[in-house]
Amino acid sequence: MADVEQKDTVIVGGGPGGYVAAIHASELGQKVTLIEKGDPGLGGVCLNVGCVPSKALIAAGHRYQQTLDSSVYGISKTDAKLDFTKTQDWKDHKVVDRMTRGVKMLLKKHKVEVIDGEAILDNDHQLRVIKPGPKQFMDNDNGRTIAWKNLILATGSRPVEIPHFKFEGRVIDSTGGLNLKEVPDELVVIGGGYIGTELAGAYANLGAHVTIIEGTDSILGGFDHDMVNIVVKNLEKKGVDIVTKAMAKDSKQDADSVTVTYEVDGAEKSIKADYCMVSVGRKPNTDDFGLDMTSVKLNDHHQVIVDEQGRTNVPGIWAIGDIVPGPALAHKAFFEAKTAAGAIAGKNTANDWVGVPMVCFADPELAQVGMTVEQAKDKGIEVSTAQFPFAGNARAVSLDSPDGFIRLIYTKDKKNVIGAQGVGPGVSDLAGELSLIVNCGMNVEDVALTIHPHPTLNEPVQEAADIALGFPTHI
Repeated sequence: MADVEQKDTVIVGGGPGGYVAAIHASELGQKVTLIEKGDPGLGGVCLNVGCVPSKALIAAGHRYQQTLDSSVYGISKTDAKLDFTKTQDWKDHKVVDRMTRGVKMLLKKHKVEVIDGEAILDNDHQLRVIKPGPKQFMDNDNGRTIAWKNLILATGSRPVEIPHFKFEGRVIDSTGGLNLKEVPDELVVIGGGYIGTELAGAYANLGAHVTIIEGTDSILGGFDHDMVNIVVKNLEKKGVDIVTKAMAKDSKQDADSVTVTYEVDGAEKSIKADYCMVSVGRKPNTDDFGLDMTSVKLNDHHQVIVDEQGRTNVPGIWAIGDIVPGPALAHKAFFEAKTAAGAIAGKNTANDWVGVPMVCFADPELAQVGMTVEQAKDKGIEVSTAQFPFAGNARAVSLDSPDGFIRLIYTKDKKNVIGAQGVGPGVSDLAGELSLIVNCGMNVEDVALTIHPHPTLNEPVQEAADIALGFPTHI
């Protein structure tokens, strides 16, 4: 039996939560060991096969469309050609590799011990590390046994697979969707959430005909309908077919195509495509590393139950990121990582945010933080709203992107901003300001008195506050 190695702070998983926890714990004086199994690797899903590479493809699609037709600016249409091999090479090596190398450098700088291998929990006090490769029983020559003073679990999540759509061949998950060798002539996307809508828009811009099959009555169900409608109209202009209230039933594939059968309005229909990308959500990785061998409690959604500092019911074991309740977002994991590392160091930290900003990089982009009007009503809070259209913003008009608006949701009595929403050009970059407004509990007067530079896309935030006070300027 291998000797048990005693460690200070051990982190399982090197994704956004894990590597940030490692860096912050080191900064707070802890000796840190990070265990990463290498699939997808340091940086996790977000850096390797998620947030970052998807934004690269989205940017490439936008640039391609601008090259195809910029006649609105007086620039003649050219015969632009797309070499998708070069696009993918740029995405993989100039974007993803650069960012992952940065994570490795930061971990090295902070003297974090990185162990390549898969962590398997034995009990509440120790784990084994299986070397990369096929799983096998442990022996003296294979793996290490590690005990800890504190353990942070940050194992992330994975795509949900649905019946009759096994991820193989031409039925792919979002990772497969990001790594296609060519732009498909026909792409079917099952699931119109964040990931499905973003990649549908990206491939439509790159020249594919895309069909989105969504089970509910609308894509992007987490956003208000008047926001989503702007995205829908834009997707339809690109030739994207959106089928709602539809249930994916079956898939049949051969060497060159896949036929997707779905049911809508009581009738079965089929569509033939080059690929079918399934994007119906993600599930927490809590079932494949021995968590059942511990006393750690899970909720009905197979998420780890934690307190406001990320502490589980087992002393010395913490959990963060996609495996705990809340939205599966990298920036939420960043915050929880710092909270847990700080709590271990005795700091008075807490995951006490008012709202986590939500962003979708659709065409146009969407962002929101805090309560919606409906959520406020459900809690018995009387609210008013004020919104300013990008059509009245000089910067948006000069970008030929006048669609959309910024909306503030505030209490009727004290005019405190409890929610903020945006749809339009660059709102992903405005989400930080909206988050600051909501999480700091700012009053609409605070926002109105904050000077915003002109002409910029963030002026509608101030303009909406002016409207809330009854003193609109550019509308």
